[in-house]
Amino acid sequence: MNRASTFLLLSFLASGIVGLSGCGSETPEAGPAASPATTTVATNEAAPKESKPAAKPKAKPGPESLSLKGEPKLLLSEDQIRDGWIQLFDGQTFAGWAPTNNVDWHITDDGLIEASQGEPGLLLTTVPFADFELRCDYWVSEGGNSGIFLRCAPEPTSPTKDCYEFNIFDSRDEFGTGSLVGRTEPTAKSLGEEKWRTAVIKVEGNHFTASLDGEPVLDFKDETENFLASGRIGLQKNAGLVKFRNVYVKPLSTKSIFNGKDLTGWHAVAGSKSEFTVADEAISASNGPGFLESDDAWSDFVLQFEAKTNGDGLNSGVFFRLIPGTEEAPSHGYELQIENVFANDDRTQPKDNAGTGAIFRRNKARWVVPNDHEWFTMTLIAHGPRIAAWVNGFQVTDWEDTRPADPNPRRGSKLEAGPISLQGHDPTTNLAFRNLRVAPYPVSN
Repeated sequence: MNRASTFLLLSFLASGIVGLSGCGSETPEAGPAASPATTTVATNEAAPKESKPAAKPKAKPGPESLSLKGEPKLLLSEDQIRDGWIQLFDGQTFAGWAPTNNVDWHITDDGLIEASQGEPGLLLTTVPFADFELRCDYWVSEGGNSGIFLRCAPEPTSPTKDCYEFNIFDSRDEFGTGSLVGRTEPTAKSLGEEKWRTAVIKVEGNHFTASLDGEPVLDFKDETENFLASGRIGLQKNAGLVKFRNVYVKPLSTKSIFNGKDLTGWHAVAGSKSEFTVADEAISASNGPGFLESDDAWSDFVLQFEAKTNGDGLNSGVFFRLIPGTEEAPSHGYELQIENVFANDDRTQPKDNAGTGAIFRRNKARWVVPNDHEWFTMTLIAHGPRIAAWVNGFQVTDWEDTRPADPNPRRGSKLEAGPISLQGHDPTTNLAFRNLRVAPYPVSN
């Protein structure tokens, strides 16, 4: 019997309770010992009806589910992409997600995440987020129980210590829909089962706000000793049929690292042949090879920027966690690749097994999203050994560096802080960067 099953059995025997609730019966004042967030038990006054069979699965979590069938769904508008929004769910695969147990998470033919069978469990992002705005549509069956988890630990054990659960549970009076389970009740009751609803949740520092279908339901500041500064985003199946779609997030608290006027905060690495200039609030890079390196350094961070290749098939990159560059060793770091070239008219076949958004020599982009001569937006998350990248809001990389630790990222895994640099690859280089901004993760996380 696994840990989750053991806990459920012990809870049933101890309390005589046979219903399932949202993640937790724990309250700030008192309550039984909290179960794992994937298996929490509490009183359920209205047990959900038996779920209808789910639609035929299209994909399930796992490496085999990451291949795209046809073109990806780029669901965000150009304005949303420039504003920093990214898709957490691509409508086809579970790229960027990992389940906590055996819940029957699957993607339907019409591009929905669904689950209805198995013990209560979570589908978690593989990277954490600190400050962010989340938008998500959900559907839950009558009497159903679900939730959206915020700043969640990889293996949460308590809804008041290891995560924040935005509850979706209309049938529960205490900590029902719109609450943060065990932390605060909703500011207004907003119910609706068996219909699509839109949740917008904003998390900045210790301040949590949320709305359902445009109606404010949450306004809470966590001033307890259990405050969590960052963590993963999760979708929960607890009881009944639950569906999710249009799962987007916008990282917040990013700060500009380029003032749009000059190269203050940056310097050319010794020996660089590239020319780095500023025009029209963009850094232009021409000729090469060469590197423009930041004066500051970051370890765990979110980086967002726009780039444009002013030529066909040009090659460049953004390097990070660098050893500060020298003329002899100008770029000893991880490289976020920029090269919008693919083979056989197939964007799943990037040139040299890299492609824009890949970590060069470490993985290949799942899809070459952008085109030359057009501005595109990139988002890079580096947190511990996990590195993820999005191009125009679409995730193309989710990679973990499992190599032994090494101060040089070319030889092994490096977690320590390092500068960021922009590459002039060769004499054909002609590209531009703008709107560069970074949000470091809280040091305590």
